[in-house]
Order: sequence, then C-alpha cells, then structure tokens
Amino acid sequence: MIRKPPTGDGQAPEWIKSSYSTPDGPDCLEVATTPANILIRDSKNPQGPRLALTPTAWATFLPYASGC
Repeated sequence: MIRKPPTGDGQAPEWIKSSYSTPDGPDCLEVATTPANILIRDSKNPQGPRLALTPTAWATFLPYASGC
C-alpha cells in the first residue's frame, strides 16, 4: 500500500485500496490520510462508518496487520 501525503486543499480524502485486493477477489479495507488522522473504511460500504487513528496509533497497529 502506498501512502500519499494529504493535499491540504480541503478536498475529500483520497482513498487507497490495498494492492492485495483484486477485481475478482474479496473486498477489503481502504485507507486515507488527513492532516491529523489515518482513516479506515470498508470498501464494500464506502458511505458507512470510518475508523480514525492518530499517526502514532497507526504506526503501532501496522506490525500486527502485516503479520510481522
């Protein structure tokens, strides 16, 4: 997954889907960044609830998500 810095122009965040997700495979999570948070949502329900993590909490979570 590639994390892009926020543009800071007030537009909606740019959501990025995992490179492990394929058109034929299962849906997965999408991630976006804002100046203060990392946002996470279900790609099957983009208008649904979102989880917001601080950059510190995100960095702490990543080793568990990647299986390291």
